Amino acid sequence: MKISIVGTGYVGLVTGACLAECGHEIICVDVDSSKVEMISSARAPIHEAGLPELLQRNSGRRLRASTDLAAAVAATELTFIAVGTPASGGKIDLKYVEAAASEIGAALRHKTTYHTVIVKSTVIPGTTVGAVRTALEIASGKIAGPGFGLGMNPEFLTEGTAVADFSRPDRLVLGGIDVCTQDTLHELYSNFDAAVPRIVTNPTTAEMIKYASNAVLATMISFSNEIARLCAAVGGVDAIDVMRGVHQASYFTMRRGGDRFTAPIASFLEPGCGFGGSCLPKDVTALIGQGREKGLALNLLQSVLDINRGQSDEILRLVGRHFASLLDVPVAILGIAFKPDTDDVRESPAFPVIRNLKAQGARLTAYDPVARPSGHEDLVGVNLVGSLREAVADAEIVILITRWGEFSQLAGVLNELDHHPLVIDGRRMLEPRSFVNYEGMGR
Repeated sequence: MKISIVGTGYVGLVTGACLAECGHEIICVDVDSSKVEMISSARAPIHEAGLPELLQRNSGRRLRASTDLAAAVAATELTFIAVGTPASGGKIDLKYVEAAASEIGAALRHKTTYHTVIVKSTVIPGTTVGAVRTALEIASGKIAGPGFGLGMNPEFLTEGTAVADFSRPDRLVLGGIDVCTQDTLHELYSNFDAAVPRIVTNPTTAEMIKYASNAVLATMISFSNEIARLCAAVGGVDAIDVMRGVHQASYFTMRRGGDRFTAPIASFLEPGCGFGGSCLPKDVTALIGQGREKGLALNLLQSVLDINRGQSDEILRLVGRHFASLLDVPVAILGIAFKPDTDDVRESPAFPVIRNLKAQGARLTAYDPVARPSGHEDLVGVNLVGSLREAVADAEIVILITRWGEFSQLAGVLNELDHHPLVIDGRRMLEPRSFVNYEGMGR
């Protein structure tokens, strides 16, 4: 198929590169000419495993990039909307989605062949058949259905493993306003593994599936952290041991042949310093906002956010067991990205911790193997260094925020020092017995 994709962020670019690898002809569209130039030169503008190789194989062949949306729509048969949907004022901001829909609609006004528009951006339930449909119909002068196809095909990509997630999906949700649109989505994914579940539904249900999927993960994380707080308060119990016991329930285990192993979902039932990123905080906030507009108080989801915000205070509580004052105390922050294997720092748990430490007068050094957000306002006055050793060399406190594999070497690095800093393990990835002074979440 000939496909245009509006937006070249994580979702748009990974979708385009992976579909090109499948044999489709792709035009990625973005208003940022520098990103278009990078993609055209087969250079990835984001850090994502496997993406540079896909661009090397497909850029200039089955994958092109352009700033001309109208020309891209004219040359293709299906257009994905994959622009950003930031949160603003406690609800989703649809200005980029609506602007893209209007531009696509204007291009459709001059097109004589049938075209399908699919929303890939994460939007609150009702957006595709509401704001998007309205913008398309007004700009095109055509009616959705007979005039053009319209659907919603949510993504389930995890930053750091997005290419693998797209190429080997656990499900395909195909939301269309009619059978024609649904059939087009079936054709799009016709060469994917036939064993992958295909949920064929309407666009609004597809949108809700995406939000519910993210909300349940956020809920599991906050549940784990609330249990961890109680474990720490009770004493003599470690939340890690508790969750290992929970993981062995049949609900969280799988069998392959004669082997029994923990299901991937159990990774969300671990104590830590909270979730961040471009999805979970924003999507839970958006659901709460939509509930408020409908007259519903989504108290459980509000608690999920409240617990998550409080995790930075838990870090400071552990520090406070050892330091009455942080004035001029050198502190090393390990990890700025919101999760490992990405350079994305949006809503990173590192930032509220950094703000709290700054407020108490600590001297901060930070290190991340990939993320280098030197212009971020929370990093003003923070010394960003290029190695783990440099970060901890003079630290009296070391706070691990991101579960980077490199940080498993921390004990060996600290053993080379002539002092023993306090280690705060915000991800419970370290062996406590390897450190002279150790504190961990939920311990």
